[in-house]
Amino acid sequence: MSKNKVIRRILTVMIIVVLGMFITIYISIQGLNKKIGSVEINNIDLYKVRDGEYSGDYSFKEIIASKVKVTVDNNKITNIDLIEHKYGLGKKAETIISRVIDSQSLNVDVVSGATASSKVILKSIENALTKEKVN
Repeated sequence: MSKNKVIRRILTVMIIVVLGMFITIYISIQGLNKKIGSVEINNIDLYKVRDGEYSGDYSFKEIIASKVKVTVDNNKITNIDLIEHKYGLGKKAETIISRVIDSQSLNVDVVSGATASSKVILKSIENALTKEKVN
């Protein structure tokens, strides 16, 4: 067998392997997106939340996680500190914090292209506001 044929066969096998890996990754991501879509974010009645600081966290499949500290004053969210965010490709989801503060609600649109991270951050905020205050 000639050297060129051997090289072509090796390249063909490599291309097939790489293509297979990309297909597997794509299918995995689609499965994760479907599962994260089922995570329900419950809105919080801020009139039932006492003034103070609250911490909360949430993780999804140990791939995406966040920890927040939420400050409430006069029944309004005045600040949200993102203490930790394990995000993979979803760093841009961190902008959802300003949406929550501006709307004073967890009922906000997720950040396009960062749905999973957006939902994890929102769930962390929800979990914080349903716990006892830190101080």
